[in-house]
Amino acid sequence: MIALTESHQSWLETVTYQMNQMPYKEQAKHLGGPIGLLKMSATRAAHEIADEAVQIWGGRGLTRTGMGRVIEMFNRTYKFDAILGGAEEVLGDLGVRQAMKFMPKAKL
Repeated sequence: MIALTESHQSWLETVTYQMNQMPYKEQAKHLGGPIGLLKMSATRAAHEIADEAVQIWGGRGLTRTGMGRVIEMFNRTYKFDAILGGAEEVLGDLGVRQAMKFMPKAKL
């Protein structure tokens, strides 16, 4: 769980740095795809983390009160992130299309 979280945090910091260094037109042209792939990957990681957290906490991870309330709330609401702002599949498709668009041409 920590490796998933840290890798996505690093990716987010990289994209944020690029956004701060590029003019707006460059951002719109080059960062839409990577941001879409980041969101898709992060929401899939959230699904995996929520599942593992409930497995670790057992029955307490399913109760709305007590020690497992944070786990239960995260498990109940993480799917909103995958849907709001664009579905995972749509953003993944955007990322792949932009990557293919800027791929260097093959030289034979």
